[in-house]
This record gives sequence, structure tokens and C-alpha cells, in this order.
Amino acid sequence: MASHITSNSSSQETPTPVHDIVDAQTTNCCIVGGGPAGAVLALLLARQGIPVMLLEAHKDFDRDFRGDTIHPSVMEIMEELGLADRLLQLPHAKIQQMRIRTPETTVTLADFSHLKTRYSYIMILPQVKFLEFITAEAQKYPNFQLVMGANVQELIEEDGVVKGVRYRGHGGWHEVRAILTVGADGRHSRLRQLGGFASIQTSPPMDVLWFRLPKRPEDPEGAMGRIGRGHILVMLDRGEQWQIAYLIPKGGYQEIRATGMEALRKSIVEVVPELQDRIEHLQNWSQIAFLSVESSRLVRWYRLGLLLIGDAAHVMSPVGGVGINYAIQDAVVAANVLSQPLKQGRVELRHLAKVQRQRELPTRVIQAFQAFMQQRIAARVLSSNQQFQLPPWLRLPWLRDLLARLIAYGIFPAHVTT
Repeated sequence: MASHITSNSSSQETPTPVHDIVDAQTTNCCIVGGGPAGAVLALLLARQGIPVMLLEAHKDFDRDFRGDTIHPSVMEIMEELGLADRLLQLPHAKIQQMRIRTPETTVTLADFSHLKTRYSYIMILPQVKFLEFITAEAQKYPNFQLVMGANVQELIEEDGVVKGVRYRGHGGWHEVRAILTVGADGRHSRLRQLGGFASIQTSPPMDVLWFRLPKRPEDPEGAMGRIGRGHILVMLDRGEQWQIAYLIPKGGYQEIRATGMEALRKSIVEVVPELQDRIEHLQNWSQIAFLSVESSRLVRWYRLGLLLIGDAAHVMSPVGGVGINYAIQDAVVAANVLSQPLKQGRVELRHLAKVQRQRELPTRVIQAFQAFMQQRIAARVLSSNQQFQLPPWLRLPWLRDLLARLIAYGIFPAHVTT
């Protein structure tokens, strides 16, 4: 698969703009981005008594069609924090198997029920509920501060060292100075752009349309991939609804829009005839979220005073639903490595390099797995109108356990040590 390197870096630092600063604050760690990586890192540092400020650009956590899958790796982290039982009290669904179905056969791709853990399943929990749960826990610590509606616009740099950020919101410009700034602001990371980081990018063969349809009591539970002639559809059990990912060829969204809603509904029913009795619930394009699938990772995740984690450091394909879990594992490793330096008031490049060193190989392995599945299955299905035959190796009994472990944990699962 072709790769290339891009960079926004400049050989000269731009002069610091002059703003009317409403207020200036200091903290040990300023985290930009209130997604899973940022929220969990903030909680872990707050538990250590480290002053931490979490800046979130939006005024709430409620965004539709964000990743909702919490894997066994994260549930074990929650258990280490004493939070797993309380998290399980929130309304959720469980997936114990991932299956692929064609008109001819059904194959179990991954079976999580065989994992040796209390959490032998993937938990489906709306991300907004997870983030509210984590930040509510963090707010029990007086050294934690959450600022919603904080739109970070600039890095504070002095002699090549990042010293914090400036953000707009709450009546003007605000300044936060910190020993360490962490960018956890997602796949469209502002801090990645401001920091001039170079990335290695790949070219996934697909994009995704997300939507929801009602789930009937007689419908099967769990997760199911459905393959038809030239189409792939993935159904995730969300209790009373199916959350559905409809895979389309890369760059094909406008063509699908042009053919109209009726043509889309027809193509969905061709793949999953059981949806015929509810497809009319899909009435307009506002019910559909478009995801341009990307996959990339930074060459280097850090500069002096600045570290990127989660999707800001490595944009994941939706294959396997692993993005949240790798982001949270990044946060755990960052907390393990950086808690003591932050307490001592000095974070060096070697500390930041250690975070990347521990997380880069697991990231590269899962992205290679995602690329393999995209090319061997998705690309071949979407590029042909012929019925796709599942490859024989997908039927190997040991493979479903191997893939279950890879999807559930990765190769080096992170654990809380601080």
C-alpha cells in the first residue's frame, strides 16, 4: 500500500500574536480534547494529585455516531481504577461474536466469549455517557479543571519549547501555561497542525455511511457483517436499534447522493432483506452521517513540552472498532510514564519518547491488520458486482480466537501502574 509523508512544519517560528487576554492560568498538564484519550488521561493524573486542565472545544460531549465500542482492554483498565462495576450499571449492549454473512454462508470472524477475562465481550455504550462518567469521576479531585467551549487556537512557544495554549471562548481569549501540553483532539487535531507534525498516510479503499434502524425482538444479537454484490453492511446491536455502517467505495459519496434516497434504500435491502420492513424509517440525508475513512500515524508524537495521543497521533480505520481502546491505552501509558516527571515539574524529551516507544508498535500492528482486511475483503467486494466468496482462511477455528484477542487487547495491552 502506498504511503507518503506530509508535514506542516516551518523552518522559522511565527511571531506570537498579541491578544487581549481575559485571564491567564497555570497548571502542570493542559490536555486539549475531551474525547476518551483526554478524559481518561485527565482522570489518571488527577488521581495522582497532579494539577490538570482539560479543554474541550464543544459545549457538551454529545456528538452522533462517535465510536461506542469499549473492549475488554478498557474494561480491565476500568477495573484497575475501581470503576468497572459502576460503568456496567449504565444501559449498554454486549457483543460476544463478530460474524460475516453472505447469501451462502455465515462465518464467525472473532469470538470474544473464549477470552480469559471477566469482560469477554465488547460493550456498546454511547460515547457521551462514557465521557460524562469519566469526567464526573475526575471532578471529585480538586486539582482537576474541565473547561467546555474552549476553542484552542494557538500554541505558546518560547525558545522552541511549547509552554501551553491560547484558546477562545467564554468572552474572549484565555491563556493556559503548562509544564506539558497534551493534544488529544482527535482525527482533525488542531494541535497536530499547529505543532507541524509529519504523518505517514495510507489510502483506505472505502468510506462509510452511518445510520440507525429499529431492532426487532426476533433479530439476532451482537455484531454482523453482511456482504452482497458490490456492497458491505455492518450491523451493531444497540439494544432497541441497529447502528449500521454501510461501506461505499472511496470518494463515492456524491455519486450515491445523486442517485437518491430510494436507490440507497433499495441497495441496503438487497444486502439485508430482513430490513425491508423498516427501511422506510430512513427518510432523508440528515439521518445519515458520512465518515471519510482515514488511516495515518505520526512519525514523531512529541516535541519538547507537547505530546499527541489517540487519533491526534494515529488516525484509525473503523475496522474492528478499536480506535477508542487504543486512545485510552495511550492515555494509560502516558500517565504511567509522565506522572512522576509532572510531579517533579520537569518533563524531558526522553519521557515523551518513552510514551511513543511503548505505543507505536501496537498501533502499527493493528493498522497493518486493518489494512489487510480492507484490501483482502472490502476493496474486492466494493470493486465488483459479482458475489464475493469468503476466503477459506477465514474459516480456520483458531483464527476466531486469535482475532478476538487482537481486537480485544492488541499485542501489548496497557495497565495502570501509577
